[in-house]
Amino acid sequence: MLLSAGLLTGAPQASAAGLGQVTGFGSNPGNLAMYSYVPAGLPTGKPLVVALHGCTQTATDYYNNSGWAQLADRWGFSVVFPQTGSANNALSCFSWFDSGKDTRGKGEALSVKQMVDKAVALYGSDPSRVYVTGLSAGAGMAADLLADYPDVFAGGSIASGLPAQCATTQGAASGCQNSNQNLTPAQWGDKVRASYPGYTGPWPRVAIWHGSSDTTVAPVNATELRDQWTNVWGIGQSASATQSLPGGTTLSVYNDGAGRPAVQLYSISGMGHGLPVSPGSGTANCGQSGAYFLNTICSSYYTGLFWGLDGASASPSPSGSPSPSSSPSPSASPSSSPSASPSTRPLGCWTDNNYNQVAAGRAHQSGGYAYANGSNQNMGLWNLFVTHTLKETSAGYFVIADAGCAG
Repeated sequence: MLLSAGLLTGAPQASAAGLGQVTGFGSNPGNLAMYSYVPAGLPTGKPLVVALHGCTQTATDYYNNSGWAQLADRWGFSVVFPQTGSANNALSCFSWFDSGKDTRGKGEALSVKQMVDKAVALYGSDPSRVYVTGLSAGAGMAADLLADYPDVFAGGSIASGLPAQCATTQGAASGCQNSNQNLTPAQWGDKVRASYPGYTGPWPRVAIWHGSSDTTVAPVNATELRDQWTNVWGIGQSASATQSLPGGTTLSVYNDGAGRPAVQLYSISGMGHGLPVSPGSGTANCGQSGAYFLNTICSSYYTGLFWGLDGASASPSPSGSPSPSSSPSPSASPSSSPSASPSTRPLGCWTDNNYNQVAAGRAHQSGGYAYANGSNQNMGLWNLFVTHTLKETSAGYFVIADAGCAG
């Protein structure tokens, strides 16, 4: 039940001067503390991320090590770090297993909702772009919050966590943590639908992160989370695409009916229990390693791309990102073959977002960036929010033609 795991960080602590406590955010029935980080000069209308720590951790631990503050500076958004304590739980775990505390309108869940309302009022955050993420017990609570408040959270990320409402009592928590619950996707989906009866969507887009060698929270929980949220979305459990990422990570993408990623499952080979981070100065690096902050891949960075926190403008390849000349098309990129081979179909022009350009076989992805096939021109970040026009000048050779395709 994520109580005996200990989750003691023991990591060197950076200065927390940028992290401030916010009081007076509501009735606070869950007896939580609210901390926030807001980049200097942040304009209104920006996204908001809620980040939940693991057992025996604090808001400061998560602020220092998760990488979310770094990304907030880079991309421009606010972060709220809720904190629980020993008065609520002996090991300072969020109560993901207690239906009196983790359901809509009650306890810790309501306290977090009140924090969101306070942050939106204080910082002018965009209420349509609020996201929640967490580690371990915090991830279990994040999953519950996505089910409780799908009208509040546009997306979520669950690292080394458990399905929403897997347990409703502390006694049932260890079973969820350690073993397969043998529920169908529909039964898992029903737990979400029952959390806010009558709600019909839209549903949050969910990222799931789990190490294959996690002995604290069995990796089957990642599969159950996949089953749960794909069922909620009304899509199948077969991946639309798979891709290899750094740190021995395999990404499986599950698209919605419009072809957009709705659920993403990141499995990290050989990783134990913790939040995947990747310290360094490169574009895809973030966070600090320590106990339960594991140096594999920056989950916060890839989650931010999935949510679109990086914004809508393309940029040249920054330091630390692969150059076009060293960016061969990966063997397992999310791609679908064009309807005709390059030698038989007519040449033409296509305007679309980078994700769809890759999916259509006109570009490839490497290190989180999209590159035009043939020319290897850097198209910017591989996501749904950067759009380019690609012109095919010869069979299989594409160039960026944003100024138009004439000539």
